[in-house]
Amino acid sequence: MSTNMPKLGVNIDHIATLRELRHSAFPDILLAAGICGSSGADSIVVHLREDRRHIQDKDVRALRHSVKTRLNLEMSVAEEIVRIACKVKPDQATLVPEKRRELTTEGGLDVVKMAGIVDRASHRLKKQGIAVSLFIEPDKRQIKQARDLGIEIIELHTGKYANVKNLKEIKRELSRIREAASFAQSLGLVVNAGHGLDYINVCPVARIRGMHELNIGYSIVCHALFVGLFKAVRQMKELIQ
Repeated sequence: MSTNMPKLGVNIDHIATLRELRHSAFPDILLAAGICGSSGADSIVVHLREDRRHIQDKDVRALRHSVKTRLNLEMSVAEEIVRIACKVKPDQATLVPEKRRELTTEGGLDVVKMAGIVDRASHRLKKQGIAVSLFIEPDKRQIKQARDLGIEIIELHTGKYANVKNLKEIKRELSRIREAASFAQSLGLVVNAGHGLDYINVCPVARIRGMHELNIGYSIVCHALFVGLFKAVRQMKELIQ
């Protein structure tokens, strides 16, 4: 695993958001995934939400057959969603918190509070050969609990880092992520990161020693409106490498 060349996972949820505005067949989610793969994405990420506001069940099934790299399914621990994941068998399932009225995922999964539920869901997924990752805050208690549950991959929530404005706060949040990544790696965990990362703030996170993969979606889709999806993914890939 390279210390200075993290992989890029591209989240294509908001391609589906645009499609769902008209309940149409366009833009084509499979075509989008193919373009991302051909332009350098190491994995395709989609979030099958309980409210189905963007990605639909049929999308996940179709992507499972069409994605040539890796399919990372973001998901809650709800029984219905776990059952679908076990049937579809993505390469990876990333367990995330979910609230019906949120605009986007607002924070990391509280693994300490939800240890039993997370443990049951992760065991079911692992039995189907699915790698399990937990989307958590850069917090040592959460990281240690993840390790204690037998989890091997975590994704550190970078939303607070992405949203703060002044330099002092940016440095503080970046330091939290860096320290959390180091602690997690000392426990033998694979460390990914994501949420709110864009073409301006991504480089300091990409430079964190041992960072394995960055999962980025919204900023890439927005940039693609002006430069095209292939170029938007390629430019992000070049930035993080």
